[in-house]
Amino acid sequence: MLGFPCNQFKNQDPGTNEEILKFAQEKYGVTFPMFQKIEVNGPNRHPLYQYLIANNEDKNRKDIKWNFAKFLVNRKGEVVRRFDSRVKPKDIEKHVINQL
Repeated sequence: MLGFPCNQFKNQDPGTNEEILKFAQEKYGVTFPMFQKIEVNGPNRHPLYQYLIANNEDKNRKDIKWNFAKFLVNRKGEVVRRFDSRVKPKDIEKHVINQL
């Protein structure tokens, strides 16, 4: 799991990268790596999200609708599946186990 904060959703991540990391660790117990704040939609979309969106199974969903959207990527760097923000990481684990 990797986290990429984004302030494009009702200013939910207005702080610095350090403030966002501290908040995520203290409030949610985040232990996975958190990277710098990026843009996931619009003309300044980060190249990572350009790749994730262009290479997921649902070519009709171009924009990220809300914070905490998730992409499952295999060891080869292939996008296996896209999950919306309502799907919890534990539910993704179940999906992966069921695919084995």
